[in-house]
Amino acid sequence: MAHDTSQLIPIARTVGWSQLALIALGILTSVLVAKGIDINLSADVESTARNMLDAEIRLRAKAYLACLGFALAALVNIGLFMLLRRHGQLFAALCLTLSLTGAVLSLLGAVFAMNVAEISSATAYQSITDNAQRLMLAGMQATSDYTSFHLSLVISCVAQGGFFFLFLRSGLIPRLISGWGVFASLLVSTVIVARDFVPALGHGSITIAFMLGNLVALLSLSLYLGIKGVRVDPAPL
Repeated sequence: MAHDTSQLIPIARTVGWSQLALIALGILTSVLVAKGIDINLSADVESTARNMLDAEIRLRAKAYLACLGFALAALVNIGLFMLLRRHGQLFAALCLTLSLTGAVLSLLGAVFAMNVAEISSATAYQSITDNAQRLMLAGMQATSDYTSFHLSLVISCVAQGGFFFLFLRSGLIPRLISGWGVFASLLVSTVIVARDFVPALGHGSITIAFMLGNLVALLSLSLYLGIKGVRVDPAPL
């Protein structure tokens, strides 16, 4: 058993460092590229649409960085499946399917960013539309991005919670990390759905609180897997 588990350590370290790279990529993209042109950072459709029409280069950069993020997310989730499949193959496969579905939905943001880059720069749109129409088209792309991102977040967090549950059951990582991961992941998905029906849950401070909780879970998992790998002699539930 110890020998078999030790073979998972290189996979675990790859998953850990890839997840850290994905988190860093998301932060750097938000700070250096997407500020003002990402509807998911402000929820202000009009301001975002106006900014997008004047940010062709940043929109293209955001789209290509999203493709890199998709590749990292796919690597992480396939690695998690490989780590956890022996502790529930069907459940791990379901989590992988959900996580890849969420990653594809998130990747749609790259499509919408490229659409606005074309709307703002292509000569065809200059001749067949006026400024108001281009603003409306950009707003529609921003709204579509907002919808796909939040659907992606809900689905991805459900899958993430499933992976954390398998970690909890397997004992491959400390139960404090896996237990918190289950709670934080399911909290994010639940609150995001619930706030569509209870607007008070959409308050900025509440959003920051549950997103920080989820970030702590992801960072803890990533650092543990990247540095320690997995426990060679786990104590499953």
